Amino acid sequence: MQLGKIELWNRGTLTRLAILSTILISLISGIWLSMIAMPGKSYSGTIPPLTAQEISLRDALERDVEKLSGEIGERNFIQYQKLGEAADFLEGSFQTAGYKVERQGYKIDDKFYYNIEVEIPGGKKADEIVVIGAHYDSVVGSPGANDNATGAAGVLALARMFADKKPEKTVRFVEFVNEEPPFFWTADMGSLVYAKRCRERNEKIVSMLSLETIGYYSDAKNSQKYPAPLNLFYPTSGNFIGFIGNTSSSKLVREAIASFRRHAEFPSEGAAIPGGIPGVGWSDQWSFWQHGYPGLMVTDTAPYRYPYYHTAQDTPDKVDWERTAKVIAGLEKVVADLVGVDIN
Repeated sequence: MQLGKIELWNRGTLTRLAILSTILISLISGIWLSMIAMPGKSYSGTIPPLTAQEISLRDALERDVEKLSGEIGERNFIQYQKLGEAADFLEGSFQTAGYKVERQGYKIDDKFYYNIEVEIPGGKKADEIVVIGAHYDSVVGSPGANDNATGAAGVLALARMFADKKPEKTVRFVEFVNEEPPFFWTADMGSLVYAKRCRERNEKIVSMLSLETIGYYSDAKNSQKYPAPLNLFYPTSGNFIGFIGNTSSSKLVREAIASFRRHAEFPSEGAAIPGGIPGVGWSDQWSFWQHGYPGLMVTDTAPYRYPYYHTAQDTPDKVDWERTAKVIAGLEKVVADLVGVDIN
């Protein structure tokens, strides 16, 4: 009789534990779904051919990436002269587009490093600032075509698109230096130097978009990887562009991807998740988070997809120019929505 009571108690305990586990799993899943549920629907199906405007955009992106990673090549604190050549090229390209360029210089070990900035002052909401940025340095040992000449070229392309526009909000296009190691997540990271100055000036940055490694796509199954538990929720083919932010930037992430999905016929995925998850803070948007600004990364997910990440094989021939052009064309509409300008 005593054994029967024990057995019933054990069964009851196991049942309660099973119910509790189910509840916890449901709660955890619900929390995750709330962070990754995005407005609109990712485009599926055949991507339309490039328009005439997108063909010109494609050619410009290819020229600029070839200049940065093919002709100039590796550009960083080791290849300091090449880093300077990249900065000069970016400055000259902005000037050709009609901008007045500001160089934000700072010193590391008796050498100067420069963030390159241009600005379009806003109208009714001039105090609200939208920053579109990318880093132009490459990791040691790599010519950095996809990481991150594609992002730097994307910022140039968007700056050209908006050069004659009159936005409601102030918009800045910034090419950041020293994102790669050994400066990554240190006080000498170019975007952190920049964001710190913005905070010291009490500037009201309402949105920051970091274009990071945006040029590689694959329709093959299992071409896309993720850190756990994101692998449970997202597609296995690396044919989409990602919009990734921390939980504090969730409003911006949702606003940006909703705009992209309204305007672009291109697959997209988004998430606003804890910044401590590997990969979420692996670019210049992290620097803006440190100073309380909302920011997101637009990315092909870099090491979770790109097999040549941080290698000598990260060369221009690896970039999918047509899909990269489609992404930038879609981002033109996103930026327009964020800064308040009609581009139709």
